[in-house]
Amino acid sequence: MVDGLLQVHGGRPLRGEITVRGAKNLVPKAMVAALLGRTPSVLRNVPLIRDVDVVSGLLSLHGVSIDYDQTEGILSLDSSSVESAHMADIDAHAGSSRIPILFCGPLLHRLGEAFIPDLGGCRIGDRPIDYHLNILRSFGAVVDKQAMGIRLTAPHGLHGTVIDLPYPSVGATEQTLLTAVRAEGLTELRGAAIEPEIMDLVDVLQKMGAIISVDTDRTIHIEGVDELVGYTHTALPDRIEAASWASAALATHGDVFVRGAHQSDMTTFLNVYRKVGGAFDVRDDGIRFWHPGGDLKSLVVETNVHPGFMTDWQQPLVVALTQADGLSIVHETVYENRFGFTSALRKMGATIQVYRECLGGSACRFGQRNFYHSAVISGPSPLHGADIEVPDLRGGFSHLIAALAAEGTSRVEGINLIDRGYEHFMSKLAALEADVTRLA
Repeated sequence: MVDGLLQVHGGRPLRGEITVRGAKNLVPKAMVAALLGRTPSVLRNVPLIRDVDVVSGLLSLHGVSIDYDQTEGILSLDSSSVESAHMADIDAHAGSSRIPILFCGPLLHRLGEAFIPDLGGCRIGDRPIDYHLNILRSFGAVVDKQAMGIRLTAPHGLHGTVIDLPYPSVGATEQTLLTAVRAEGLTELRGAAIEPEIMDLVDVLQKMGAIISVDTDRTIHIEGVDELVGYTHTALPDRIEAASWASAALATHGDVFVRGAHQSDMTTFLNVYRKVGGAFDVRDDGIRFWHPGGDLKSLVVETNVHPGFMTDWQQPLVVALTQADGLSIVHETVYENRFGFTSALRKMGATIQVYRECLGGSACRFGQRNFYHSAVISGPSPLHGADIEVPDLRGGFSHLIAALAAEGTSRVEGINLIDRGYEHFMSKLAALEADVTRLA
């Protein structure tokens, strides 16, 4: 059975206005944080995406009362009656989502135990849950791997610890924060991720009563407290979605106003966008992105953790780079397997080669590990329609951009994956005058 099929008649500039709401990389984590509060929480600017549905369902299984005003984007969560859930129910509802691993710390604090199933997610690189489990063990959790999943207990409670991350992992930082805020004593997290979404989660936890300080050297100190209360918070806008539409405007020679886009969270992207030849205008209520005419310029870009060029920005940008004059080099240093989506672009006429070597930047941790993590894009290459299949969330939206930019008709299969992180993307395409039809 086809999991979402879209027919795209490409070659038309995207023109118009769309709105981005809260960040996919923050909203589900803030929802999980509500488990820690003894009083209700209110989260605003919540997008209608599948990850929100998944987390809402998982929270409901654990006794959290949820009310979601989809029109206003306001989510009310009451976790005063948290209870255990059956692992089979968790497994059935979680699907391929990896979010259940972040439930562990809060549930250990509230119930003394937690259950998680085998975890999925986008196939873009190694995301072993053992990394998370080791962090939980360092707080004092006992991990019991069973046939259906994993059971965690805390027979002696959770206690502050010292965690030294070998790499600034967003997931590991979130796990530590959600566990440390109520662990007894002090926790020191070294080498932490400091993405805007992490800082927004810190803001949420501080509103709940947590004591957290962030040093300039990526060290976070958390002083555990006995009790947390609910929060009222407005989620920061989704800088990934904003950049995706910006790249779509560039690739299609279009003009798109992204209401809700926030400059300070996108500084690095905006610099690269300007270097490649894109134009933008920052306004109080959003950012306008457009192709100003003339040739796009090739460039060298390297992904990195914040404040570097975000890995989730590179896939949509690569589509635009297929239309740039000359050779562009993209060096991926965050996920080792993020260029799989380029095979579909080559099928559509793009000239892209991938390499194991670290090209265009400094040597990274993937350089000696036989991963294809650098790409050379030669352009401009006219794109033509093709039948393609979505590999993952960001790669899938990149395929959609390519289909919109290509001459002719494309059939894009598996677009339900895009629902995970792009709210109302079909209605947004319609608002931008795209010629698309959902077939299944």
